Amino acid sequence: MSERSRRELKDLWTLAWPVVLSRLGIMTMGLVDAIVVGHYSAVELGYQTLGWGPTGAVVTTAVGLLVGIQVMTARHIGEGRPEATGGVYRRGLVYALWFGILGGLGLVFLGPLGLHSVGVEKSLADGASLVVIVLGLGMPFHLLSTASTFYLEALHRPLSATIAMWGCNLVNLVLNLLLVPGALGFPEWGAAGSATATLISRALLAGILLIYVWRMSDARALGVYSKPIDGPKAARDQRRVGYGAGASYFVEAGAFAAMGVIAGTLGALDVAGWGVVLNITAVIFMIPLGLSSATAVLVGRAYGAGDRRGMVRAGNLGFVVTTAVLALISLIVALFPQTIIRIYSGDPALLALVTGALLLSCLFFILDGLQVVGANALRARGDVLIPTITHVISYAAIMVPLAWWLAIREEQGLIGIVWAVVWASLAAAGLLLARFWLLARRG
Repeated sequence: MSERSRRELKDLWTLAWPVVLSRLGIMTMGLVDAIVVGHYSAVELGYQTLGWGPTGAVVTTAVGLLVGIQVMTARHIGEGRPEATGGVYRRGLVYALWFGILGGLGLVFLGPLGLHSVGVEKSLADGASLVVIVLGLGMPFHLLSTASTFYLEALHRPLSATIAMWGCNLVNLVLNLLLVPGALGFPEWGAAGSATATLISRALLAGILLIYVWRMSDARALGVYSKPIDGPKAARDQRRVGYGAGASYFVEAGAFAAMGVIAGTLGALDVAGWGVVLNITAVIFMIPLGLSSATAVLVGRAYGAGDRRGMVRAGNLGFVVTTAVLALISLIVALFPQTIIRIYSGDPALLALVTGALLLSCLFFILDGLQVVGANALRARGDVLIPTITHVISYAAIMVPLAWWLAIREEQGLIGIVWAVVWASLAAAGLLLARFWLLARRG
């Protein structure tokens, strides 16, 4: 390995490991919720899974709309204009507040109505509605903390956000143990108590990160206290990247929410089983998601510096590292599926249902990781439209109809849903990597 390659790998690793830990922290909050609720009641786990469906779609879309913070901050650093990054952050906070309020209101008022109108059993829809409402109230806090996290990561200072995230995870765990089963005199709220714990933890995280950024020693030098100075074009580019990422995330998250609805039509056990598979998959996905953010920052800096070869090297490095890490994880899951499932529930029927589905899921872990790294690498170099089109094709046009056909018409149940994810991930990864390498050949 050349000296330059070692240096670039070190740069990726230095940024990636705290970002990966931060993303794992985000998912761990949901993991803790699922574990505590799952051991409390399989029925309540079904409520939680359905409640997270529409909530996850809205939250993920809104987070995508904020990706422009990360990309534009990295570009300004690459251009040698760190003083312009504070304006990017200030715009991002405004976007986060608006998206959070509008998304939260939509979930509170429309979420329960949607759950009761898609063919899910009434008892499941009733139980999930309160989960949706509580999580909707936490939307503004979640997006404000995300905006601060993206800014710190693009500044190459991700560790502070990671530490804050894991501290709030501890708070979430304690609140879950108190509110879900009703310990120490607290009310027994089940899945709704878990959602309340998440709401409080997200509010705490938002406050910590906002205070941290505004009290950084070089906050004024970075322009955090000043109006944006990078001009209307940079503002348009920030929104353009956000719109593209938001649309992609909406399609993907909406498609996975639809998979939850399909599972819900199969029955309570199947929707709980899909919830376990989805949660395990989502935890694993946080690793390539963190690597994709690190890759995007490095590609964005090379883009800002006008280093075309540097963009290609950063992207390829992200692909190689992602493949290696996820290959190892896939092997671990394949060797110990039941051990992992028992973390969520000891229900024998649920264990029997999920084991085969989780083994099959090992086929798409690498593919899913490559598609998110490819999409963020493309956005960082200014190619916004193609990732969105790719996600529409892969997840809306392929995955959802195929899942319905295999799970319901072919009566494959949960296994049919997982096969649909495998084929969709293959399509997305193939299209996005082909696009990145095509642009690399053009120079």
